[in-house]
Amino acid sequence: MKGQATPYLMFDGKAKEALNFYKDVFNGEISNIQTYGEADYPTPPEAHDLIIHAQFKSGDLFLMASDSFPVNSVVIGNNISLTLELESEEEIQKIYKGLSQNGTVFMDLQDTFWGAKYAKVKDAYGVIWDLNHTKS
Repeated sequence: MKGQATPYLMFDGKAKEALNFYKDVFNGEISNIQTYGEADYPTPPEAHDLIIHAQFKSGDLFLMASDSFPVNSVVIGNNISLTLELESEEEIQKIYKGLSQNGTVFMDLQDTFWGAKYAKVKDAYGVIWDLNHTKS
C-alpha cells in the first residue's frame, strides 16, 4: 500500500463550498478539482457543475471530496469513507475480496475512466472503503 488511509468526504451539492470553507479555516490548497461535466462519465445535466473529485491539503492534513451523484443522497454515516491507494492488481484484488466478505459492495472492482482499477465496499463492521490502483 502507498501511504495511509485518506478520508474521502461526500457532500450533497456543497463540495465546492465546503472545500473553500476548509481552505479558509485550515489555510490550505484545493487541487485536482474536476466536475462531473468535465469527466468522461455519463451524467444528467443537473450534475454538470457538481464536483466529481477534488483534493485538499494543508500541511499534513490531506483529504479528498466530491458531491454525491444526483440519485444518491448523503446521510450521516455514508458521507465519509477511507481511501486506499494500492500498489498492484494482486493487492487490490486481495483487499477487495477480504473487505467484501460479509460486507456490502457499492461498486464492483472494475476499470475506470480515470485509468485505475477501483471498488467501493462497506465492510462487515460498517466502514466504507474506496480501493484504488492507478495503472501505470
